[in-house]
Amino acid sequence: MQFIDLKSQQARIRDSIDRRLAALLDHGQYILGPEVTEMEHGLAAYVGVQHCVSAASGTDALLLALMALDIGPGDEVITSPFSFIATAEVIALVGATPVFVDVDPVSYNLDPGKLEAAIGDRTRAIMPVSLFGLCADMDAINAIAARHQVPVIEDAAQSFGATYHDRRSCGLSLIGCTSFFPAKPLGCYGDGGACFTNDADIALRLKELRNHGQDRQYHHPRIGINGRMDGMQAAVILAKMEIFDDEVAARARIGARYSELLQDSACVTPAIADGYTSVYAQYTLQVDNRDAVRKALQDAGIPSAVYYPITLDQQPALAGRSRVSGDLEVAHALQEKVLSLPMHPYLDEATQDQIVGALRAGL
Repeated sequence: MQFIDLKSQQARIRDSIDRRLAALLDHGQYILGPEVTEMEHGLAAYVGVQHCVSAASGTDALLLALMALDIGPGDEVITSPFSFIATAEVIALVGATPVFVDVDPVSYNLDPGKLEAAIGDRTRAIMPVSLFGLCADMDAINAIAARHQVPVIEDAAQSFGATYHDRRSCGLSLIGCTSFFPAKPLGCYGDGGACFTNDADIALRLKELRNHGQDRQYHHPRIGINGRMDGMQAAVILAKMEIFDDEVAARARIGARYSELLQDSACVTPAIADGYTSVYAQYTLQVDNRDAVRKALQDAGIPSAVYYPITLDQQPALAGRSRVSGDLEVAHALQEKVLSLPMHPYLDEATQDQIVGALRAGL
């Protein structure tokens, strides 16, 4: 059994991928070529913003966003401790300090009620994470940020395609960043990512920064990075965009069915509040006896995963380079209980029933 089934998806779009890759090989513009331009225009239109600037990875997208805002040594960026290392890693890479604020016990996203107490004179940005395919409470976060005149960067690596009060993830703040890692809801066949914004000046900075800080050939007004996305990855994204709406709907249906099948079980299922939709980048439960449940699933031939077993404040690489605001009681509790089940748009009901049966046997 596949935890994420990319083979079924590829079979569905193989002709489109082959056609697009053949065109790329014919014209030979492998870096920032016409596929990248087409993809950026299409993604910006999908999100509903003026500008999409692609990047070599989701991590680079976050890094570029911080660089575009001139965040560096002496600055602080508030973020979630319950995320992949990239979220805090990029803050440390620019020389700033990650400041961790606890997450909401229902959404697992940054808790707006605990945010304001973390804002200080050195706060230069807030970076909420839209985890497991569900947007953070961006209106509440944006309102607090606006009072303090602090920009918001949405780490939407797991939530591209999700909506929040009829607006799409990546279009909910000054800059939205996503990842096209193959396992993401919209993934390529390597690394890739993108930044989204309505600010033309920021978009221009992002474009320069991803290309070694270059504003014209061999003229570099900024220190940048090699953060460009290649045309082959853009060709894959363009093929996947043709079926993305259908896949988002399938994810929502499968996620809802999981929750229905498990509604009377001894686990906590994802909660999707009114006004939100999730793309279920992962279908993540809370269970009290995680090791036993994972073994029961493994014995039945069913893969599972834990996102994340160690919160970012506990990562050795960030020791002495980050700080905590308040306590992280919720995040620390979640790291002991979360468990993710197989989730993808091609998960059929029979397989889903098999997964749920094995899970119940282990609870």
